[in-house]
Amino acid sequence: MSDTSPNVADERLKSESFFAKLMKRPELGAIAGVILVVIFFGLTADGSMFSLSGFMNFMTPASQLGILAIGAALLMIGGEFDLSIGSMVAFAGLFFGVCVVTWGLPLVFAIPLTFLFAAFVGGINGTICIRSGLPSFIVTLAFLFILRGLSLVGLKMATGGSTQLRGVRDAVENDWLAPLFSGDAFPGLFTWLAETGLVATFKNGSPKVPGIPVEILWFIVIALLATYVLLRTPAGNWIFASGGDRNAASNSGVPVDRVKISLFMLTACCAALVAIITVMDSGSTDARRGFQKEFEAIIAAVIGGCLLTGGYGSAIGAFFGSIIFGMVVIGLTYTDFDQDWFQVFLGGMLLIAVLFNNAIRKRVTGER
Repeated sequence: MSDTSPNVADERLKSESFFAKLMKRPELGAIAGVILVVIFFGLTADGSMFSLSGFMNFMTPASQLGILAIGAALLMIGGEFDLSIGSMVAFAGLFFGVCVVTWGLPLVFAIPLTFLFAAFVGGINGTICIRSGLPSFIVTLAFLFILRGLSLVGLKMATGGSTQLRGVRDAVENDWLAPLFSGDAFPGLFTWLAETGLVATFKNGSPKVPGIPVEILWFIVIALLATYVLLRTPAGNWIFASGGDRNAASNSGVPVDRVKISLFMLTACCAALVAIITVMDSGSTDARRGFQKEFEAIIAAVIGGCLLTGGYGSAIGAFFGSIIFGMVVIGLTYTDFDQDWFQVFLGGMLLIAVLFNNAIRKRVTGER
């Protein structure tokens, strides 16, 4: 006979302390990591690292990686992997370069076509994983090599033997869409700030920081949008459910297969966005673009709280995980440390993040 005494508290009504709620947040480790990295470089690096120009210097690579990491994080929460992200950057960059240089298309056509092309390839990735039942690790590992090889062969075909396609900057220079995907935003604002003495200037009076690199703005917008989708929409619930327990989610009416394939397409589109930004900024594309970014993106997502088993993580965690990368890569140049220590840091952060996230998972699920 069950105890229905009013003195027995319902476990669902028990309140949690702020600390208990905080410990369950997947991005906790990444935020703590950012604080520790800031303290470390605050003690060891040149003071200019945390100037406005220094901030832009480390946020630029962090943003490019972060766009990939947020896509990877959503896919990992959905219970899948994509090891072809870095190769997709090169392949999408090749397609975009051909669109604007070889075919002479304006950006209003070239950019949507590049995203559609990337989504199509991502859909192939996801469909093979779902239909074959093979682990996404294996399928996307195969596509890592396939896309990298196709990028190399395609560039040679497009250029007559070269592994680099040039002329992108000249092709898009006067296009009205170019400022949205390359260069610095708000140059007029920073010129005004320089005139008023609020930002550092060169001897000729021009600001040392001409504006905000557009990839930083894209990074912030994508992080906020992804967080909103995960936490405030039914699609976010579907993503968590698909990665947490596929069978239970399917039995509850969640279109698991469609969700997972859509996440593969989204991840490929994130790679395409990075490809477009980097190709337009550099004015060329090559077969090695995005090399090993798939591993860095996944590591940033893991540092940000994503579990390798799926069903747990956050876009904001990937956001801060990427900032840690950018700070360390650029920050080491402001110190006397050998930059090769970055590799040691990378492996150490991954191991610590996995151990920390595993401990949090056991705390949340009650496992021992």
